[in-house]
Amino acid sequence: MQLHEIKPIHKLKKSKRIGRGGKRGTYSGRGIKGQKSRAGRRFKPVIRE
Repeated sequence: MQLHEIKPIHKLKKSKRIGRGGKRGTYSGRGIKGQKSRAGRRFKPVIRE
């Protein structure tokens, strides 16, 4: 094996799964942090009297 015969190891890059679709980049209009921006967001609306 010669030095010119060595091939570099290419690891597969895992893509971010934040904000799929939406055409607005990484966050897709969800914002950065908070419960509403997370995947699988479920929250009950608070009724205030």
